[in-house]
Amino acid sequence: MGEKRIVYIVSDRTGITAEALGKSLLTQFDHIEFERHTLPFIDTPKRAEAARDWINRSIAETGQRPIVFSSILQPELRATVAGANALFIDYFDTFIPPLEAELGEKSSGAIGMAHGMSPNYLSRINAVNFGLTHDDGLGSHLEQAELILVGVSRCGKTPTCLYLALQYSLYAANYPLTPDDFESTQLPKPLQPFKSKLFGLTISPERLAQIRQERKPNSDYARLDTCRAEVRQAETLFKMQDIPYLDSSRMSIEEIASSIMHQRGLTPR
Repeated sequence: MGEKRIVYIVSDRTGITAEALGKSLLTQFDHIEFERHTLPFIDTPKRAEAARDWINRSIAETGQRPIVFSSILQPELRATVAGANALFIDYFDTFIPPLEAELGEKSSGAIGMAHGMSPNYLSRINAVNFGLTHDDGLGSHLEQAELILVGVSRCGKTPTCLYLALQYSLYAANYPLTPDDFESTQLPKPLQPFKSKLFGLTISPERLAQIRQERKPNSDYARLDTCRAEVRQAETLFKMQDIPYLDSSRMSIEEIASSIMHQRGLTPR
């Protein structure tokens, strides 16, 4: 790892969208260590001035100009923050003018549309509730699921289901495969009526042992030979039952979710 740079994500709302885009851009510079700070709700002149002053203090502490990603919409607030001694990258100035030119229409100037009470807000909340009540084989309404993830314990099923619900409003359940399920070559009985909805997750035994060791140190559950046996049996079951699956070992939750949606032809609400 090379030099270290300070990065500020400044927004007049939560900063979630600005942070996601900034993080994606910074991943292209893998030899630099970035220390990110999010400054949300910069929506008044006083807060904008405080953010500017906070950013300026970074130079005294590090000797280098910080980098600022901004999604502040109000021009006067944006100008205040842009007055900091920093590389200022403004998302709206970058993307809105060419969009206006192409569409032949001025932007609305509405603040906070990305994560506010949008039309699909309720559907996302309902999907998250479904995912929570149908986690780890719980729940009794699998017929409502659009997707059922299956795999051994701690391979990434739960976070993937919740991400699919929160981001795409998908009703995703998950079912953990245990040693008892491997005594037969058949699917576990609760899953048999829903084979068309199944998608498998697997993981390298070494990575699985590491994760389980953090959860239950020095247990049989976390032993490498246990993990190897479970992963091998799960993959055998997937192949015998013709269930599509992917290896989550080196994938982020976002990548896992995107791959599953693409392979299954699922579309967000």
